[in-house]
Amino acid sequence: MSRPPPPSRREVLVAGIGAALAPSVSAVAQAPAPGPRMLTRPIPSSGEALPVIGMGTWQTFDVGGAANERAPLAQVLQKFFASGARLIDSSPMYGRSEAVVGDLLKQSGQEKTPFLATKVWTRGKAEGAAQMAASLQKMGHGRMDLMQVHNLLDVDVHLPVLREMKAAKKLRYVGVTHYQRGAFDDLEKHIKTSKLDFVQLPYSLAMRDAEARLLPAAKEHGVAVLVMEPFDKGNLFRKMKGKPLPDWASEFDCSSWAQFFLKFILGHPAVNCPIPATSDPAHLEDNVKAGFGRLPDDKLRARMVKLFES
Repeated sequence: MSRPPPPSRREVLVAGIGAALAPSVSAVAQAPAPGPRMLTRPIPSSGEALPVIGMGTWQTFDVGGAANERAPLAQVLQKFFASGARLIDSSPMYGRSEAVVGDLLKQSGQEKTPFLATKVWTRGKAEGAAQMAASLQKMGHGRMDLMQVHNLLDVDVHLPVLREMKAAKKLRYVGVTHYQRGAFDDLEKHIKTSKLDFVQLPYSLAMRDAEARLLPAAKEHGVAVLVMEPFDKGNLFRKMKGKPLPDWASEFDCSSWAQFFLKFILGHPAVNCPIPATSDPAHLEDNVKAGFGRLPDDKLRARMVKLFES
C-alpha cells in the first residue's frame, strides 16, 4: 500500500487562527495552571477516558537520526502532550516511525505519557510474534497499550495471539484496521463477532461510507473507533483552498478548516479519536484545538456536509 505524502496546508489555514478560542494550545503548553481540558470519550470495553485527538505517524515520523530531522518532531510531541492529547498510532509498515517515536519519548523522559498503539503487519504466527516483540521494544520500550492487525492481514492467525498477549498483560487492548472500502464487510464482521476493543477505519467529510454500517455496529458492540485519513489525504484542504470558513463555525468553537474537518468527525458519537499525522508543530497546534470546546450536533453536521458538497 502506498499513499501520497501529506500536503502542505499553510495556504489554507485561516488568518488569525485561534483568536476565537481561549486559551490557545501554546498557552496550555506554557502554563501548567488549571484551564480548559481536551475532551475525552470512554473506551467502551474498559471505561478508560481517552482524549479525542490523537496522532498518526505515517511518513511524518519516518526520518533519520539527524538533529534537523528530529527536532520538529520533538516539538510536535511536546505540544501534543501539553494539549492533553495522548494516543500515538504507528506500524511496522511505517518505516522507522516506531523507533523514532520510541527514541524521542525516551529522550524527553515521557515514555509513560502516551497511549501507544501499533500494529502487526505480516503473515504467520511466528513472524507476527517476532514483529510485535520488536515493535514493543522500538516504540514502547517493552509496553504497548493497543495492538492492531494491520489491514486485516492474516487476521485469523494474529487475533488469537493478541488475545493471549492481552491476557498476559503484555498489552491492554486489541483491534483491527483497514483503509479500503472493499474491506468494510470484513471489518463489520469482526466488529460484530471478534470481541474487539478498537477498530481503525477511514472517515471524513469526503468519505462517509462508514456511517452506514461500521459506526453503528461499533457503537452497538462496544468497540472504540480510531479514524485514519481524517483529511482524506489532504483532499479536503485542496477542495476548500481559498474559501473562507463560514461564520456559523463559531457555533462549535471552530476557527480553522482543520478543526472544521476534525470536529465533523468528532460530532459522530461512535468516534473516539481521529489520528491526523503531521511533522509540523503549527499544524499540530491547530489539530489539537479541535479537541476543545463545543462539537457540532446533527443539524450542524448536516450543514457541514451541505457546504462541502456545494
